[in-house]
Amino acid sequence: MTERLDGVIVATALPYAEDPKAPAGLRPDLEKFAEHCRWVVDSGCRGVGPNGSLGEYSSLTDAERREVAQTAIAAVKGRGIAVIGVHGVGAHQARHWAELAAEDGADGVLCLPPTMYRANRGEVVHHFREVAKAGLPIMVYNNPIDTKVDLTPDLLAELGQIENVVAVKEFSGDVRRVLEIRAAAPHLTVVAGADDVVLESLLMGATGWFAGYPNVFPAESKQLFDLALGGSLDEARALYEKLVPAFRWDSRTEFVQAIKRSMDYVGRYGGPCRPPRGPLSPEQLAQVDADMKLATS
Repeated sequence: MTERLDGVIVATALPYAEDPKAPAGLRPDLEKFAEHCRWVVDSGCRGVGPNGSLGEYSSLTDAERREVAQTAIAAVKGRGIAVIGVHGVGAHQARHWAELAAEDGADGVLCLPPTMYRANRGEVVHHFREVAKAGLPIMVYNNPIDTKVDLTPDLLAELGQIENVVAVKEFSGDVRRVLEIRAAAPHLTVVAGADDVVLESLLMGATGWFAGYPNVFPAESKQLFDLALGGSLDEARALYEKLVPAFRWDSRTEFVQAIKRSMDYVGRYGGPCRPPRGPLSPEQLAQVDADMKLATS
């Protein structure tokens, strides 16, 4: 595998249009979604990552989920890469989504350990061995907060021996992991997974960012990424200090709603979420707006 799945890849939010025949009265607005995918890539980001948590994959029907992936792949073809979320309860579901992603022309996949089940080490390894059979580069996703499964550096070293596993999205929030992963599995690309520790992660050797707030600030996020990798610390820190209060929403329970609100704030279309995600409270809305005011000042 030559594809490292590095650079700034945007975990794309999904816009909805009102439709009484659709689940919860909302259908994916694929036209708006395609335009958004093109915009973030044309603004400097390397690619898009649909059907992640930010893309509300778990609220989509199977047909919608594939249509969203196909839309993203087509939208950025020739412009950037498409890394499709293939998360599943079990190995057979995740492998199925990975095989469809390969059939549809994806450049890679992002994959959690089994969802809704606290898998042991052997089950985690089996899960990714099955997904690897689809033949696409895999970014394994460590999110112990939501999955209750921690892909520790020693486990990542084992997963990195699986053909096609090339990267890890690290979302534990512990920036010490970056150097630990680089030491245990030096051939894996370490990808910053949480926006509010991205600068720290990049300074420790991460070379990718699978990101939420570049839905709002794609050009600024690419600038921050380049400054950090280029060693321009003073400039990177000055930019980061303005952005990080908003970035902190990426690690909170209401991150999807907050990022969509932030998109609305800058004149993009964020719009509503499907259940189980409800609206932000008045206090949360005020705080998101205050953080965005600082970020755009």
